[in-house]
Amino acid sequence: MANFTKATGIKDWLNQRLAIEKVEKVIASEYWIPKNINFLWAMGMILVFTFKMLLISGIFLMMYYQPSVEQAFDSVNYTIMREVDFGWLWRHVHAVASSVTFLIMYIHMFTGIYYGSYKKGREMIWISGMLLFITFSAAAFSGYMLPWGQMSYWAGMVITNIFSLGGLHMDGLVEWIRGDYVPAQAFLTRFYMLHVLLLPLAIIGLMGLHFAALRIPHVNNQDGEEIDFDAEAKKYLDGDKKGSKVMRFANDFLSKDMMVLGIFLIFFFYLVFFNYGFALDPVNMDKADGLITPKHIYPEWYFLWSYEILRPFSTNVGLIAFGFAQVIYLFLPWLDRSSNAVAASRRGKFKIWFWVLLIDMIVLTAMGKLPPEGIFSTIGLVAALVFIALWIILPFITMNEKKV
Repeated sequence: MANFTKATGIKDWLNQRLAIEKVEKVIASEYWIPKNINFLWAMGMILVFTFKMLLISGIFLMMYYQPSVEQAFDSVNYTIMREVDFGWLWRHVHAVASSVTFLIMYIHMFTGIYYGSYKKGREMIWISGMLLFITFSAAAFSGYMLPWGQMSYWAGMVITNIFSLGGLHMDGLVEWIRGDYVPAQAFLTRFYMLHVLLLPLAIIGLMGLHFAALRIPHVNNQDGEEIDFDAEAKKYLDGDKKGSKVMRFANDFLSKDMMVLGIFLIFFFYLVFFNYGFALDPVNMDKADGLITPKHIYPEWYFLWSYEILRPFSTNVGLIAFGFAQVIYLFLPWLDRSSNAVAASRRGKFKIWFWVLLIDMIVLTAMGKLPPEGIFSTIGLVAALVFIALWIILPFITMNEKKV
């Protein structure tokens, strides 16, 4: 049994039982961050903030939301938006935060790709991050069902149809997921449970894994420099803060995070108060009706790129391409065969690969919102083929990359 002594105060009493000082050192004051990083490294902290905003606003919305096909639409668009004091504010915060979360997540993801933050022992950081992306996507999709508007209903119909797996005709699996032949009460109840309980718990757990994965290899830096964190931390603790290549997470790096977060909040609340419409689809302002199909069904903007990879092909080929797009990012640490963990600007052909991928993702997103007809259909097909080709050629263009 541990040796307990008479406590000198409440802090000492808690410290003997919970090791508060040790935990604080592990996650804050003696967790070391490289100095040569830029504002893009603050995206992780912003994601934590937006997730907290989603949790807080979601709790307030849950107080008045009715998860039934008869009352869901009215509880959102009338009770919350018109009858509850500041209900409109919480809905705007929740809608804007869900969209902005994906914007920041894409910036965070492509920053990691650009600086090679998935290499040299950082594979678990990348994998846990991509699992977070997938789980956030599931949470966003399930949340999109809850207002029970026209796009909620029909997007749910289209996405769940994917689980029939094309030529395999696994219609029973689709019915099992929906709990009925078409989206109805069982469907709404299940997605409500996923959105408010199961997926948030999974996100919290994966966030813990993501931060834990950072502890041993530490955060990457702009130059890809191999830093002896123990030696540099000793310099810092010995008083040579200027000469050390690292700084404490708290409160040195955290203060920089807070500055970036402050700028982000200006942008965030501008959207909440003045430009929230981008996060609220006008088609979804009509109550769900299984007898009236919208002219053009599409998901939220952050899913458009993968939706566009599905659309241009026949059913079976499209499903294979769609599945490929959903999992391929997980394998990036092994598909990139180079040992260079430096900025893409210093990596020759990989630099071209990175920018083509980013532009292609933007093109796919733009085409996914447009009807698949005429020139738009052709552009979407080409962009989807380019996306697949980029991942196929990645091992070959990085295999013989010169050491930087």
